[in-house]
Amino acid sequence: MKKYRVAILGATGAVGQEFLNLIEERKFPFSELRLLASSRSAGKKIAFMGKEYTVEETTADSFAGIDIALFAGGAASKEFAPHAVKAGAVVIDNSSAFRMDPEVPLVVPEVNPEAIKKHKGIIANPNCSTIIMVMGLKPLYDIAKIRRIVVSTYQAVSGAGKEGMAELEEQVAALSAGKDAEANILPVGKLPKHYQIAFNLIPQIDVFMDNLYTKEEMKMIDETKKIMEDDSLRITATTVRVPVYRSHAESVNVEFAEEISLDAARAALAAFPGVILRDNPSEQEYPMPLFTSGKTDVEIGRLRRDESTDNALNFWICGDQIRKGAALNALQIAEYMIAHELV
Repeated sequence: MKKYRVAILGATGAVGQEFLNLIEERKFPFSELRLLASSRSAGKKIAFMGKEYTVEETTADSFAGIDIALFAGGAASKEFAPHAVKAGAVVIDNSSAFRMDPEVPLVVPEVNPEAIKKHKGIIANPNCSTIIMVMGLKPLYDIAKIRRIVVSTYQAVSGAGKEGMAELEEQVAALSAGKDAEANILPVGKLPKHYQIAFNLIPQIDVFMDNLYTKEEMKMIDETKKIMEDDSLRITATTVRVPVYRSHAESVNVEFAEEISLDAARAALAAFPGVILRDNPSEQEYPMPLFTSGKTDVEIGRLRRDESTDNALNFWICGDQIRKGAALNALQIAEYMIAHELV
């Protein structure tokens, strides 16, 4: 099998580390691995598959000779993606920088793999909560056209990075010791006001927009339409940060243009790649972040009719947003390109 020269930008962060886990786990065919990060992390040593790698500072020249550049997300994408493309690499980017660019495919490989072929050097990974939701929407959309979606998310603190996870841990320890909890990260680090997440919920992820939705909510709306290639979809979203370390959960209400039976919906979901149907209310079996953390597939349960209207269903979906919601989805794009000789 041909092997590829791979660079990981943001190698020391949560998503970058997950890239490394998955490359080893999935036996991704690489001949060279270049670990890149900011100047703060340059010089760090990372042991991987029996070899020690030194993290390099990312520069415009970091991508010479690279075939596939996996960007873990962040502000660096906008600066360095053009340099990587110019050097001949295909960039698979986890940031929001290129997602809504009409020249850049926005891809979930199980949902719209054909879009990969349209790339011009950059392929965008959708937002983590969007990826998890469309994994449940696509199999249903294929058997009955969707008209409207109402989604509420319950998003883990790891969506805010390693700092978000550390702050939850520190707050729980402080409160358990009878001390005050210090908040510096959530809901948004750059804003002047922060709230405790331990034993709390925060109904704000990212900044508010002029329409009073958060940027995270609008990402879910706009990205879903682009991925599904259907601007007629009506979508409303509420995104909430919860005191869970890892794995997002979402409550999704879907209205269809025609009647869809529960049996047909169950069959479609159970057969869809990357989805596990865990839906046995009589035995109290349903998806939970506790059991989807660290897992590859998303899980769907609590499937039921919406008793308040016609042609509508509710479902509950959980998925590890660092894996399927970020690193795994990007690596699957690379694997698709290799399998179809697109790189």
